[in-house]
Amino acid sequence: MKVLMVCLGNICRSPLAEGILQDKAFRSGLKWSINSAGTNGYHTGEAPHHFSQKVAKLNGIDISQQRSTKFTANDFELYDKIYVLAADVLDEVKKIAGKKFDPSKIDFLMNELHPGQNLDVPDPWYGTEPGYHEAYSLINKACDAIIAKYSPIPKGALQQETSNSI
Repeated sequence: MKVLMVCLGNICRSPLAEGILQDKAFRSGLKWSINSAGTNGYHTGEAPHHFSQKVAKLNGIDISQQRSTKFTANDFELYDKIYVLAADVLDEVKKIAGKKFDPSKIDFLMNELHPGQNLDVPDPWYGTEPGYHEAYSLINKACDAIIAKYSPIPKGALQQETSNSI
Protein backbone atom coordinates (compact mmCIF):
# COMPACT_ATOMS: atom_id res chain seq x y z
CA MET A 1 0.00 0.00 0.00
CA LYS A 2 1.16 3.53 -0.79
CA VAL A 3 0.18 6.21 1.74
CA LEU A 4 0.66 9.98 1.56
CA MET A 5 0.40 12.31 4.58
CA VAL A 6 -0.40 15.93 3.69
CA CYS A 7 -0.23 19.19 5.65
CA LEU A 8 0.45 22.78 4.60
CA GLY A 9 4.24 23.14 4.53
CA ASN A 10 5.38 19.53 4.91
CA ILE A 11 7.81 20.42 7.70
CA CYS A 12 5.82 19.91 10.94
CA ARG A 13 2.86 17.51 11.02
CA SER A 14 3.11 15.45 7.85
CA PRO A 15 6.81 14.55 8.30
CA LEU A 16 5.91 13.28 11.77
CA ALA A 17 3.02 11.30 10.30
CA GLU A 18 5.27 9.85 7.59
CA GLY A 19 7.94 8.83 10.09
CA ILE A 20 5.52 7.41 12.65
CA LEU A 21 3.50 5.37 10.17
CA GLN A 22 6.63 4.13 8.37
CA ASP A 23 8.09 2.96 11.68
CA LYS A 24 4.89 1.20 12.71
CA ALA A 25 4.43 -0.40 9.29
CA PHE A 26 8.00 -1.70 9.32
CA ARG A 27 7.64 -3.10 12.85
CA SER A 28 4.37 -4.75 11.79
CA GLY A 29 5.91 -6.44 8.77
CA LEU A 30 3.96 -4.32 6.28
CA LYS A 31 5.81 -3.44 3.09
CA TRP A 32 4.22 -0.05 2.68
CA SER A 33 5.51 3.06 0.99
CA ILE A 34 4.76 6.13 3.10
CA ASN A 35 5.56 9.67 2.08
CA SER A 36 4.44 13.18 2.92
CA ALA A 37 3.81 16.41 1.07
CA GLY A 38 2.66 19.97 1.63
CA THR A 39 0.12 22.02 -0.23
CA ASN A 40 1.81 25.43 -0.11
CA GLY A 41 5.27 24.59 -1.44
CA TYR A 42 6.93 27.28 0.71
CA HIS A 43 9.40 24.84 2.23
CA THR A 44 10.12 22.54 -0.74
CA GLY A 45 13.47 20.84 -0.25
CA GLU A 46 13.73 21.72 3.45
CA ALA A 47 14.22 19.26 6.29
CA PRO A 48 11.45 18.88 8.87
CA HIS A 49 11.16 21.59 11.54
CA HIS A 50 13.74 21.13 14.29
CA PHE A 51 11.03 20.51 16.91
CA SER A 52 9.43 17.83 14.71
CA GLN A 53 12.83 16.18 14.38
CA LYS A 54 13.47 16.47 18.13
CA VAL A 55 10.10 15.02 19.15
CA ALA A 56 10.42 12.18 16.65
CA LYS A 57 13.94 11.40 17.87
CA LEU A 58 12.74 11.40 21.51
CA ASN A 59 10.32 8.67 20.41
CA GLY A 60 12.96 6.64 18.57
CA ILE A 61 12.21 7.83 15.04
CA ASP A 62 14.69 9.67 12.81
CA ILE A 63 13.01 11.96 10.27
CA SER A 64 16.09 14.14 9.65
CA GLN A 65 16.63 12.79 6.11
CA GLN A 66 13.13 13.73 4.92
CA ARG A 67 12.77 16.72 2.59
CA SER A 68 9.64 18.72 1.96
CA THR A 69 7.82 18.11 -1.31
CA LYS A 70 4.79 19.80 -2.82
CA PHE A 71 1.50 17.96 -3.23
CA THR A 72 0.48 17.53 -6.89
CA ALA A 73 -2.67 16.38 -8.68
CA ASN A 74 -0.75 13.28 -9.83
CA ASP A 75 -0.48 12.15 -6.21
CA PHE A 76 -4.02 10.79 -6.60
CA GLU A 77 -2.64 8.40 -9.22
CA LEU A 78 0.46 7.48 -7.20
CA TYR A 79 -1.08 6.75 -3.78
CA ASP A 80 -3.71 4.32 -2.51
CA LYS A 81 -4.58 6.46 0.51
CA ILE A 82 -4.05 10.17 1.18
CA TYR A 83 -4.48 11.52 4.69
CA VAL A 84 -4.90 15.24 5.31
CA LEU A 85 -4.05 16.64 8.71
CA ALA A 86 -6.53 19.55 8.67
CA ALA A 87 -9.59 21.02 6.93
CA ASP A 88 -7.64 23.84 5.27
CA VAL A 89 -5.29 21.22 3.84
CA LEU A 90 -8.23 19.32 2.34
CA ASP A 91 -9.46 22.56 0.71
CA GLU A 92 -6.03 23.11 -0.84
CA VAL A 93 -5.76 19.48 -1.98
CA LYS A 94 -9.10 19.83 -3.79
CA LYS A 95 -7.91 23.00 -5.54
CA ILE A 96 -4.58 21.50 -6.56
CA ALA A 97 -6.06 18.18 -7.70
CA GLY A 98 -8.88 19.64 -9.75
CA LYS A 99 -10.44 16.91 -11.90
CA LYS A 100 -8.04 14.30 -10.49
CA PHE A 101 -9.52 14.66 -6.98
CA ASP A 102 -10.73 11.24 -5.83
CA PRO A 103 -12.80 11.34 -2.62
CA SER A 104 -12.49 7.56 -2.24
CA LYS A 105 -8.72 7.89 -1.63
CA ILE A 106 -8.67 10.77 0.85
CA ASP A 107 -9.59 11.18 4.50
CA PHE A 108 -8.69 13.14 7.60
CA LEU A 109 -6.00 11.33 9.58
CA MET A 110 -7.96 11.89 12.79
CA ASN A 111 -10.99 10.08 11.33
CA GLU A 112 -9.04 6.91 12.09
CA LEU A 113 -9.73 7.67 15.77
CA HIS A 114 -12.93 9.69 15.49
CA PRO A 115 -14.74 8.51 12.32
CA GLY A 116 -16.60 11.20 10.42
CA GLN A 117 -15.62 14.05 12.76
CA ASN A 118 -13.03 15.54 10.38
CA LEU A 119 -10.84 16.81 13.22
CA ASP A 120 -7.58 18.68 12.64
CA VAL A 121 -4.21 17.83 14.06
CA PRO A 122 -3.37 21.30 15.42
CA ASP A 123 -0.57 22.99 13.50
CA PRO A 124 2.33 23.54 15.90
CA TRP A 125 4.20 25.87 13.49
CA TYR A 126 3.48 29.13 15.34
CA GLY A 127 3.83 27.69 18.83
CA THR A 128 6.47 26.25 21.10
CA GLU A 129 7.82 22.75 21.56
CA PRO A 130 4.85 21.38 23.58
CA GLY A 131 2.65 21.79 20.48
CA TYR A 132 4.90 19.38 18.62
CA HIS A 133 4.56 16.83 21.41
CA GLU A 134 0.77 17.18 21.20
CA ALA A 135 0.85 16.73 17.41
CA TYR A 136 3.07 13.67 17.81
CA SER A 137 0.71 12.12 20.34
CA LEU A 138 -2.38 12.59 18.16
CA ILE A 139 -0.64 11.33 15.02
CA ASN A 140 0.83 8.37 16.88
CA LYS A 141 -2.61 7.24 18.08
CA ALA A 142 -4.11 7.64 14.60
CA CYS A 143 -1.24 5.63 13.07
CA ASP A 144 -1.83 2.86 15.63
CA ALA A 145 -5.42 2.70 14.36
CA ILE A 146 -4.25 2.50 10.74
CA ILE A 147 -1.83 -0.31 11.51
CA ALA A 148 -4.47 -2.18 13.53
CA LYS A 149 -6.58 -2.44 10.35
CA TYR A 150 -3.84 -4.15 8.33
CA SER A 151 -1.24 -5.58 10.70
CA PRO A 152 -0.53 -9.29 11.08
CA ILE A 153 0.61 -8.46 14.66
CA PRO A 154 -2.19 -8.71 17.26
CA LYS A 155 -3.55 -5.27 18.21
CA GLY A 156 -2.54 -5.53 21.87
CA ALA A 157 1.09 -6.36 21.06
CA LEU A 158 1.56 -3.18 19.00
CA GLN A 159 -0.13 -1.03 21.68
CA GLN A 160 2.13 -2.47 24.39
CA GLU A 161 5.25 -1.99 22.25
CA THR A 162 4.24 1.62 21.54
CA SER A 163 3.56 2.28 25.24
CA ASN A 164 6.91 0.82 26.23
CA SER A 165 8.81 3.04 23.78
CA ILE A 166 7.47 6.31 25.19
